[in-house]
Amino acid sequence: MLLNGKRLVITGVLTDGSIAWHAARIAQEQGAEIVLTGFGRAIRLTERSAKRLPETPPVLELDINDPDHMEVLVADLTDRWGAVDGALHAIAFAPGDALGGNFLDTPPDSAAAAFLTSAFSYKTLASGLLPLMRNAGGGALVTLDFDNSSAWPAYDWMGVSKSALQSVTRYLARYLGDDGIRVNAVSAGPLATVAAKSIPGLDEFIDAWHKRAPLPWDIYDPEPVARMVCVMLSDWAPSTTGEIIHVDGGFHAVALDRPTGES
Repeated sequence: MLLNGKRLVITGVLTDGSIAWHAARIAQEQGAEIVLTGFGRAIRLTERSAKRLPETPPVLELDINDPDHMEVLVADLTDRWGAVDGALHAIAFAPGDALGGNFLDTPPDSAAAAFLTSAFSYKTLASGLLPLMRNAGGGALVTLDFDNSSAWPAYDWMGVSKSALQSVTRYLARYLGDDGIRVNAVSAGPLATVAAKSIPGLDEFIDAWHKRAPLPWDIYDPEPVARMVCVMLSDWAPSTTGEIIHVDGGFHAVALDRPTGES
């Protein structure tokens, strides 16, 4: 199996419609042992979703911006496994005034909050898990991205943070390569997840995909993205790091909408 014997940390599971949940499901089906993380009131959603997986995994508390939480998580994983083979970073947040066309009026604190939680947190997770991944002899880190090589309406400082996340991916790849740790990002097309529905103007994104993507794009099917996450967590990409892998129906590769009537 693709992930047989792997010990993986999966963040970002809220509902069973999330990319992270599907990645967790496929990881278990492919032989991995996993733990999920959640925090605050949302951890109850994570716990309910955990029960819908093939096997109910432990749910550990992690507020990625709280150093004490990271320390407790690492202690738990040290006692539980002694080593970690990989992790999915599926963490992002932007305050309401950093989205929705408020770009020019967003206060510095809100922009900083978006960056801290959505981009810097990848470094936080990597640094925290580093000793455990060294114990495993290396491994793989994957984050979820949305391509921001162009500016999107209403995405604003989340878009800036996603661009920063891509840069963080490359720098982590540079600094963790000597430890045998691969660091990549999977850039998904728009999906009708709980997180995506909080983004103003999501319908515009979806409409653009239907008009331009060379391959059909199903906004209700996270599985293609989740499969790629699991490939990148496996040993099947041993020399790939610092990469932004698009799972978006090919949208990123073409410049113009398909002619009307073209299938």
